Amino acid sequence: MITRLKSTAGLALLTVILPTLIALVYFGLLAEDVYISEARIVVRHPEQGQVSPLDAALDRTGFGAANEGNNTVIAYLQSRAAITEANADGSLKGAYTRPDLFWFDRFGLLGDSDEQFYRYFQDKLEVEEGATTQVLTIRVRAFDPKKAQAINARLVERSEALVNSLSKRSQSDLITIAETEVADATAKARGAALALARYRNQSGIVDPVQESEVGLQMISKLQDELIAAQTRLRQLQTYTPEASQIPFLKSQVRDLQREIDEARSNLTGGRSSLSSALTRYQELQLDVEFAEKQLAATRASLQEARAEARRKQAYLEQIAAPSLPDYPVEPRRIRSIFATLVLGLLAWGVLSMLLIGVREHRD
Repeated sequence: MITRLKSTAGLALLTVILPTLIALVYFGLLAEDVYISEARIVVRHPEQGQVSPLDAALDRTGFGAANEGNNTVIAYLQSRAAITEANADGSLKGAYTRPDLFWFDRFGLLGDSDEQFYRYFQDKLEVEEGATTQVLTIRVRAFDPKKAQAINARLVERSEALVNSLSKRSQSDLITIAETEVADATAKARGAALALARYRNQSGIVDPVQESEVGLQMISKLQDELIAAQTRLRQLQTYTPEASQIPFLKSQVRDLQREIDEARSNLTGGRSSLSSALTRYQELQLDVEFAEKQLAATRASLQEARAEARRKQAYLEQIAAPSLPDYPVEPRRIRSIFATLVLGLLAWGVLSMLLIGVREHRD
């Protein structure tokens, strides 16, 4: 058995001793301290209640699934645009390319392109949403505590700018559409009113309804006078046919009949009659009333759109500002060394058993 174990000594050197020594040297002497800055934010709307830091810490905000605002922030932080904007002055990449950093931890080992830095930084950024809340936790890893805090603060700032921009755009779209409808309705109402005014000027009739009522009253009065004159004329012709008033009454009857015919012609006659004017006037008046109602409806819609825009106004609230770490949480040196040793022993044990089994099978 001892002979068999000695035969796997070289394997133990490769799988246990050498990896453990490398881990011991790297994690014990060379690996850079990693500081983690943490921030907590939430995208909120005016109709939602405020979230206190205590509720956020205890997961008592009462929210269900993640909302659209949080999803937008998560997608943005994990995008290349966020890295590009945060690195506009080169400070983001500079935090991970300092010459004093150990070459294995420093960015640029395999290239320094923007795409490679994006992939490198994904390991330094963590965005997590609470299981029962909509609170986002942003963690940034850096080799300097102040750099970690500054990078986290910049990402929060850029996220807030994004939320404000999208919120303003959404509000602007709602209000712009409603204002366009009001402008169109105002133009239609003005056009209808001008059309009615032009018709009044052209026809010389202010209100055909009122004028037709006056005409009917006049016809009624003339008819009463005509009946009275005809009655008087018949009486005279019956009882005093030689009376001197008969010619006058006949003339009066003819004049009254002519006035009645003219009045009726004005009311119901050709295209210039009050009847025709009344029909056209009513059409224009209906256009004016409809346009005014439509204008009132669009103005009400504009008020509703403004109220809806206020309700949809999203903003980013910081539950906890980016922290300034005072102790390097990573790397977990002892745990990493011990894990390397355990994994090496497991690998050595499995490979040794396989190697011994193969040799026994050959023998």
